[in-house]
Amino acid sequence: MQSWSTVWVNKEPANGWAVRKPPMMTSRKSVTSLNQRLADVPVFYGWIVVAIVFVTMGIGVNVRTAFSLLYPAILEEFGWDRATTAAAFTVGFIFAGAMSPILGRLMDRVDPRYLISASALCVSAGLVLSTYATVPWHIYMTLGVLVVGAGIMLTYVGHSMFLPMWFEKRRGLAVGLAFSGVGVGSIILMPLIQEIITEDGWRAACWVMAGMLLILVLPLNLVFQRKSPDVLGLKPDGESSTRSSKLQSYDPSSAIVDIEWANTEWSLAKAAKTPEFWWMSLASSCALYVWYAVQIHQTKYLVEVGFSTLEASFALGLVAFAGVAGQIFLGHLSDRIGREWVWSISVSGFALCYLLLLFMEFHPSPIILYIMVIVQGGLGYASATVFGAMPADLFQGKRYGEIFGVFSMLALVGGGIGPWLTGYLYDVSGSYQSGFWLAFALCILSIISVWMAAPRKRRLVAGQAEKRAALETVKI
Repeated sequence: MQSWSTVWVNKEPANGWAVRKPPMMTSRKSVTSLNQRLADVPVFYGWIVVAIVFVTMGIGVNVRTAFSLLYPAILEEFGWDRATTAAAFTVGFIFAGAMSPILGRLMDRVDPRYLISASALCVSAGLVLSTYATVPWHIYMTLGVLVVGAGIMLTYVGHSMFLPMWFEKRRGLAVGLAFSGVGVGSIILMPLIQEIITEDGWRAACWVMAGMLLILVLPLNLVFQRKSPDVLGLKPDGESSTRSSKLQSYDPSSAIVDIEWANTEWSLAKAAKTPEFWWMSLASSCALYVWYAVQIHQTKYLVEVGFSTLEASFALGLVAFAGVAGQIFLGHLSDRIGREWVWSISVSGFALCYLLLLFMEFHPSPIILYIMVIVQGGLGYASATVFGAMPADLFQGKRYGEIFGVFSMLALVGGGIGPWLTGYLYDVSGSYQSGFWLAFALCILSIISVWMAAPRKRRLVAGQAEKRAALETVKI
C-alpha cells in the first residue's frame, strides 16, 4: 500500500513512474532555494540587510516619532494638559519596555522578519484607530500602546537585536549606515506629515502613515529580511564571500582583552550579575530620557518662543537629517577609537542642545536654532549606533536577544519617563527651564556611566585591536 505522502505521476516513459515530493517538502525546498539565491547576490548580503533596515527605519521610526507633530494638534483639539497628552508616549514606552524581554527571547528563536512585519501591522492599526479617539485613554491605547509600544521592532531597539550579528570588524559603520535611514526619512516625511496636518488635520496624516507602512515596510521585510549570516551559510563581514586582503588579515580573536569573559556562554542571568550590564543600562536609560524629552517637546517649545509651525516641524526633520552624517561618521569612528569615546561625543551633543534651547527662550535666533539642530542630530543621534553595537561587543552569543531585550527594557524606562516628566515640570512651573536643566544633568550622568561600563576592558573594537597588534609586533 502506498504511503499518504507519496504521489504517483505518469511522466517518465523510461521507467513508467516518478515520485513527487509532498507539498510541505516542496515548500521547504523553496525557502532553501530563496536563501541560496540571496546568499549568491554579488555583494555580501549583510549590506542588503543594512539597506532594508535603512528603509524600514526611515519610515517606521519617523512614523512612530511623528507623535511630536500630532501632539500640538491633539492638544489644540481636545484641550488636555501637556502631561496628560504626552503621557501617551510614556504609556507606549512602558509597554515597549515590558515587551522588550519577550521580544528578545523570541528573537533567539524566530526570524526577525516576522516580528518586524507584525510590528508594522500593529502600528498601522494604532494609527487608524487613533482617528476615532475622543478621550485620553483612547490615545494611550492607540498612539501609545500600538504605535509607540508595539512599534518597538521598527526602531533602534528592534534592529539592534540582530543587525550587529552580521558584522564584527565593521559593526559600528554598518549600524551607523542602517540607522541613518531615520535622518533621510525625517527630512522627507516630517515636513510632508506637518503639511498634511495643517491642510487636512492630524487624522488624515495618521491614515497616510499607516498606508506607507503597509505598502513599503511590510512586504520588504517579510520577503527579504534575514536574522543572521549563518542562515544563508555566510559569516560576519562576508568572510565566505570575496573579501579584500585587508579584511582577510583581521583576526577577531585579536580584539579579546579578557579571555575568560570572551569564552563565557552568556545568558541573561550571567549578564545581570556583572556591573557592566547595569552601568551600560544606566547610560542608555539617561540617553533615551534626554533624546525623547527633547524630541516630543521641541516642536511645541520652538513655536512658543517665536518660530512658525513650519519652521519648528522642519527643524525636527532637519535634526534627524543632520544625524545621517553623524551616525555614519561616528559609527565608523567607534570602530576605530572605541565605543566610550563616541558615546561621550554623542551625548555631549544632547547636552549642548539643551543649553542652546535654554538660551533660545530669551534669544530665539534662527542661527542658534540651526546650531542646535546640528549638535542634536549630528552628534546626539550617533549615540544610537553605539547603543546598537556596544551590548553586542560585551555579550554576543546565542542568547544575545534575551540579554538585549532586558537591557532595552531598562533603557526604555528613561525614554518613557523623559517626555512625561518634562511635560509635568512645565505644567507645574509654566516653563521648560527645570525640565531642560534636569536633562542636561542626565547627559553628564550618561557619559560617566558608559566609562564605568568600559567595554574596552573586555573586547576591543577593530581599530584598537589592530593598534595593539601593531605595537606587539614592534616589541617582538
